[in-house]
Amino acid sequence: MSSDAEMAVFGEAAPYLRKSEKERIEAQNKPFDAKSSVFVVDAKESYVKATVQSREGGKVTAKTEGGATVTVKEDQVFSMNPPKYDKIEDMAMMTHLHEPAVLYNLKERYAAWMIYTYSGLFC
Repeated sequence: MSSDAEMAVFGEAAPYLRKSEKERIEAQNKPFDAKSSVFVVDAKESYVKATVQSREGGKVTAKTEGGATVTVKEDQVFSMNPPKYDKIEDMAMMTHLHEPAVLYNLKERYAAWMIYTYSGLFC
């Protein structure tokens, strides 16, 4: 990842391409539990963030960000990427590259006016 000084070459476009150095440092210092932070399938939103409460018999019980407790099949649970990958421009760098992770990244980038992204060599 580039420092703010290196991003200056892009001028006014820089904030639309990559998070600032301050945002990157803050993201790296956010608490994160890789074993319990997940996305779960949701009928209304497609996928929502959740925290795993228990795993038993091929079922996972998780508490969503909205406060609801849901029980879903194991194959409807997807690991979240650490916060340092939030709003990342090259999605090939993400630890977990699956549909909910890509959709979440695109949603977060779009909300921050960071509309340009790519995945490795495929732009």
